[in-house]
Amino acid sequence: MRAFRLMALTVTILAAACAARAAEGRPNIILIMADDLGAECLESYGSASYKTPHLNRMAEEGMRFTNSHSMPLCTPSRVAIMTGKYNSRNYIAFGILDPKETTFADYLKEAGYATGIVGKWQLCDSKDAPGVEGSHPLDTGFEDYLLWHYTKRGERYADPELKQKDQDLEQHLGEYGPDLLNAFALNFIEEHKEEPFFLYYPMCLVHDPFQPTPDSDDWEDGDRKRKALKYFPDMVAYMDAMAGRVLDKVDELGLAERTLVIFTGDNGTDKDVTSRMQDGREVKGGKGSTLDTGTHVPMIVRWKGVVEAGAVNENLVSFEDILPTLVETGGATLPEDAVVDGRSFLAQLRGDKTPTREWVYVPYNPVHGSVNRLVRYAHDAEWKLYGDGRLFNKRQDPDERTPLPEDEAGDVRARLQAVLDTQP
Repeated sequence: MRAFRLMALTVTILAAACAARAAEGRPNIILIMADDLGAECLESYGSASYKTPHLNRMAEEGMRFTNSHSMPLCTPSRVAIMTGKYNSRNYIAFGILDPKETTFADYLKEAGYATGIVGKWQLCDSKDAPGVEGSHPLDTGFEDYLLWHYTKRGERYADPELKQKDQDLEQHLGEYGPDLLNAFALNFIEEHKEEPFFLYYPMCLVHDPFQPTPDSDDWEDGDRKRKALKYFPDMVAYMDAMAGRVLDKVDELGLAERTLVIFTGDNGTDKDVTSRMQDGREVKGGKGSTLDTGTHVPMIVRWKGVVEAGAVNENLVSFEDILPTLVETGGATLPEDAVVDGRSFLAQLRGDKTPTREWVYVPYNPVHGSVNRLVRYAHDAEWKLYGDGRLFNKRQDPDERTPLPEDEAGDVRARLQAVLDTQP
């Protein structure tokens, strides 16, 4: 009997050791998404208007994608990135995530990851769809959270109103929202450092209102909720610092070689913002528009020892590609009947630069206020074709002022039209 117990104990220990080794083989995953941040706002993408040293460092230590595209507006982007599907399959209305959808957190939780979300939610209610129920974080695979705009939309910066799991909505007087959210993110990483974890960090910064940050010169002088466009550079710098704190925490805990960190933005920059580039160009924010300035967002990926430091990837990437990439990275499994429109770019992160997609397809209807009109288009790195037949060369005509005549670029038109004809 004693020998049997010893054998059983040995088997248990070996099983636990195997499980631990398997867990060690799966990287932690951190997905940081800034709010209303086009690619033109980062120094590593050529910006001269803002200081982003921490994301510069991330690009130096990882891979910078030059052709990453979101949806033009926040909720459409959030639905696409969380589900891996085109909006035409599952988008209901602004401020809503269909409760029937399976998210990247669902898949990673099922695979044994600890899952958490911190930042902006905005997916469970909508004035544009009265009576339509959205999703809450606990129902979408997240086990822990601290969120702004959980249901009620209060302050997000000075004196923020935040909702934490198992607690009532609370206004934090005298506090700065991004600091509290970032502290939660760092604590989540610390708490789960011994097990595979997935942290989704959709920031509140740098969305309007444009207000002072604790690093602004006049933070202590008067109303911290005053609004002025002059604070936008301060907000970009603070957003950069928040991302830097996450990277520093990962490094401090010795997790850099076991942690995949992705940084991106949910859509283009606010239209009130004009940024100057290092080559002298000026770029007006394109949030909400189907111009490239509305969808061309930064994407920087760091995973020390796996992703080549300083790599630049010019391949097309779409927000729908994030879910299958995270699922593959985490060793999760997609059901055979799962509908996923994205494709994993994990192989590219490991060094295979072979293009994985030749085009990006966008069905865009924000269903937001008075804006309720479907616009469909397909594009590659150079050309864009709309469903109404307009064809533009994005490099020569980035503001899409002059569509090409129908008898020009026939091969390009035919190729992109085939995309429009086969996508939902």
